[in-house]
Amino acid sequence: MESIVNFFRTYPEMAIFLTIGLGFWIGSLKYKNFTLGTVTSVLLVGVLVGQMDIPISGPLKSVFFLLFLFAIGYSVGPQFVHSLRSSGIKQVVFAVVVCIVCLGVTIGIAKVLGYNAGMAAGLFAGAQTISAVIGVGTDTINSLSVPGADKSHWIDMIPVCYAVTYIFGTIGSAYILGTIGPRMLGGIDKVKAMTRSLEQSMSTTSSSDDPSQMSANTPIVFRAYKVGDQWFENGRSIKEIEQKIASMDRRIFVERVRTSFGIVSDINPSLMVHIGDEVVLSGRREAIVQDESWIGEEVFDAELLSFPMTNVSVTISKKGSRQFRTVGDLRNLPFMYGVMVKDIKRGSTSIPVLDATELMAGDLLDLVGLESQIKQAADKIGYLDRPSNKTDLIFVGLGILLGGIIGALTIKAGGIPISLSTSGGALIAGLIFGWLRTKHPTFGRIPQPSIWILNNLGLNMFIAVIGISSGPTFIAGIKEAGVTLFLAGIVATTLPLLIAIWLGDKVFKFHPAVNLGCCAGARTTTAALGAVQESLGSNIPAMGYTVTYAVGNTLLILMGVAMVLLSI
Repeated sequence: MESIVNFFRTYPEMAIFLTIGLGFWIGSLKYKNFTLGTVTSVLLVGVLVGQMDIPISGPLKSVFFLLFLFAIGYSVGPQFVHSLRSSGIKQVVFAVVVCIVCLGVTIGIAKVLGYNAGMAAGLFAGAQTISAVIGVGTDTINSLSVPGADKSHWIDMIPVCYAVTYIFGTIGSAYILGTIGPRMLGGIDKVKAMTRSLEQSMSTTSSSDDPSQMSANTPIVFRAYKVGDQWFENGRSIKEIEQKIASMDRRIFVERVRTSFGIVSDINPSLMVHIGDEVVLSGRREAIVQDESWIGEEVFDAELLSFPMTNVSVTISKKGSRQFRTVGDLRNLPFMYGVMVKDIKRGSTSIPVLDATELMAGDLLDLVGLESQIKQAADKIGYLDRPSNKTDLIFVGLGILLGGIIGALTIKAGGIPISLSTSGGALIAGLIFGWLRTKHPTFGRIPQPSIWILNNLGLNMFIAVIGISSGPTFIAGIKEAGVTLFLAGIVATTLPLLIAIWLGDKVFKFHPAVNLGCCAGARTTTAALGAVQESLGSNIPAMGYTVTYAVGNTLLILMGVAMVLLSI
């Protein structure tokens, strides 16, 4: 045993990787709907590993934390900036109010219970499930003019209080928004009915018959038919065929034609189709299967069906977004002929592909169509985001540096030094650089897999070091905090959410499904969004999640600074 301890003390980096590996494994385990989650698991494993009293250099955790914060800002920057000057301003105001409520309730509880700055920051981080406050709170405490012993004690208490309160913060938020929330808004059956009604009102055509209005897991298919209906007796042009399909309230495209002479032709609106020809249609499976009844029997023609289709992602640019406001506006533009919208991602969240869904610069559209059609559409919409594993590290490095310089600037208010800290500066830099990327998409590329690595590995490497470093004092901290801390976490999680649901309904007049999504976003709890969508059987709540998440994720992290300063 002594040799193992000596190994990890000699090579502390190995202790970090042990913590990461076991923490991610434990975080992936589930019992029914219960899971500790990755961050909490990594922290607790780090505490256990830290019982070996392993020294770890300070700069290591800061480097990973800054990468994490920059990636967070980069991913939400476009939505954050755009929402400040768009129709989403009501959601922005809601998110700001909810964040203030979260801060006010938590600081009130901390004051009543006499918590020090570290305990208050840990309570805020866990109850509001904003793990980044651990780092922001630590940086802020380090900047204070207080005795070193107090600093060390306060910093040690942050992960303790976070670990105690985070579990209910996550599980409780999901239960409150997914179960109690619908009951507060009239009952689950009423909210479900209102959600279905909203879906129908947002779609000008039946969502089950429109290939551009589909969930991402519903396949677009290509099927061949031999023309036999008498409607084609005198020949019909491609334009006439698609007009007839449109009159049936379906959106299906003719992709290829084989004439009765065996010639395979590409498509143009004036191309004539006669009885005996074969045509390939593209669309949703349930829509296309009906065409056997009026075109002719379905056939399998390997050559006719063997042609390349392109499935690519296109980022909406500011210039492109001026041409359309909604999905319906986009679909009706001439360059979208033959192009289908398969999915829309705003940040890391998929939003409903419905006619009335509003689009904004920075949204990522998943398009399907012929390569020539896709290229034409991409040029008009924005930037073709072809798959690539390259990250612009010049962009990342200089962005964090500039943010850190700004964050390090300090002003004094009443003798108390106040600054964003380098961590807050990195977050702000990420917001600005992420927004700039939408205006100039030819530079600053960070692929989604890289963002995932920076987010997850960056945060959890930081948490692993925190856990290992605080391991020797963690048990003593638990004893100091006591069971009262767990109860305080329940109140700090529950009360702001109940207030938020009431405000969204009575003051902001949100649709119930959108209201619950806004509450989940303002509190940055993805688990709660999933619970709401599962409860309602719809992804409509995501329409309220993306803007409020961008605002909440930014403000709650920065409020970690305020939490410390107000607790002194």
